[in-house]
Amino acid sequence: MVKVSAFKGITYNNEKIKDLDLVMSPPYDIISPKHQDQLYENSPYNFVRLILGKQYSDDTDKINRYTRAKKDFEQWQKDHILIPTDHEAIYPYKITYTLDDEQKTMNGFFILLHLDKDYKKVKAHERTLSKPKADRLNLMRACYANLEPIQLLYIDEQDEINHAIKQKISGDPLINVTGYDGFDHAIWKLTDEHIINKIKSFLDDDILFIADGHHRYQTAINYANEMEEKTGNRDSDAPFQYRMVIVANMFDEGLSILPTHRLLHLPKQITKDKLITNLKEYFNVNIIPREETDTPSILADHIKKQIETKSQHKFAFLFKDNYIVITLKDESVMENIAKDRSEIWRKLDVSILHKIVIEKIMGITQDTLEDYVKYTRDDEEAITVIDDGEYDCSILMNATKIQELKAIADAGEHMPQKSTYFLPKMLSGLVMYDMNKKE
Repeated sequence: MVKVSAFKGITYNNEKIKDLDLVMSPPYDIISPKHQDQLYENSPYNFVRLILGKQYSDDTDKINRYTRAKKDFEQWQKDHILIPTDHEAIYPYKITYTLDDEQKTMNGFFILLHLDKDYKKVKAHERTLSKPKADRLNLMRACYANLEPIQLLYIDEQDEINHAIKQKISGDPLINVTGYDGFDHAIWKLTDEHIINKIKSFLDDDILFIADGHHRYQTAINYANEMEEKTGNRDSDAPFQYRMVIVANMFDEGLSILPTHRLLHLPKQITKDKLITNLKEYFNVNIIPREETDTPSILADHIKKQIETKSQHKFAFLFKDNYIVITLKDESVMENIAKDRSEIWRKLDVSILHKIVIEKIMGITQDTLEDYVKYTRDDEEAITVIDDGEYDCSILMNATKIQELKAIADAGEHMPQKSTYFLPKMLSGLVMYDMNKKE
């Protein structure tokens, strides 16, 4: 069963912080060093100081970004910069944004999720890397808190939960800010026991899918196991057995999935000509010269239209002088290349790209992947980094479909790293879960 719980969330005190926009932060994993500097300048109470504090040359095991986060988190609560809500609640969350000239609103809510350590009811669709997990584990150890939510999806084709919540929230939101992304982020506090019990009952037999936060979910499990051993407390209802999450309806019209493009350093043995020759064995290849007058924005639009498809598997390889649109000739080739995988996995664009192109043609293994491949969700950045000589080529892709994500998770399989990118991204700093407050 899926077990969820209301909680006394911690929020910024708008009586102490007059401009809440200045203390909010992007999620930790998309903050560049330059943006980190800007967030530090925005406010001495900006949330980045907790989730991704600066590192200094004289840091030690006893004084470092994690100990500073713990100190700030505790001090801000003492100074009432951060305050707990007075009753256990869930926190309805709306994000209003514009994508491709269309205004959208995503609906979700903050709630505590009891950890499903066996992934029976909470399904993951991506594999995780060890480095991000170690970083987030150190932060959780220091603060004994969930500072950022994990985003999960539930299945509600009739949208019953959102309809019930909408009937109960009225008046001004608890927090209403414009995020780093220009999107409008608003949360309310909902203490109505009838609605909370309705949500508990609805989710009890449901399955949740991790949309964003695979590393943080596994980190929460690792932390719970660690705390059981450390404290001897094996109570399944202990505070560390829960994780703060945002859940949203998989069929919410405001939820978008964008592609994650690949930025490549080609292995020494792979020249551009050799790459094209080898691609022709598996793909139809169309080489298209670049126009000098094309801006990154115009070129990105051209490429997007070139690879748009309903049923084929198409990708674009971008170089300085041209780009190559490739279309898979025959899906059945994946039956030999990925024999141990399910049919749905073999038909994913991202699986085809990684198994045929990156592994078979380029010879890049899972162990060396991080040395050669980086990622961007920005179409224009995928172009400018090539023009600036930072990478040899970029591979632009179509987005994974929500039905594909569900099928992969249902099958208990994992997509390659960075297969999905959900929009809108959650804003960090809206609600926190202090495990001390649950005891």
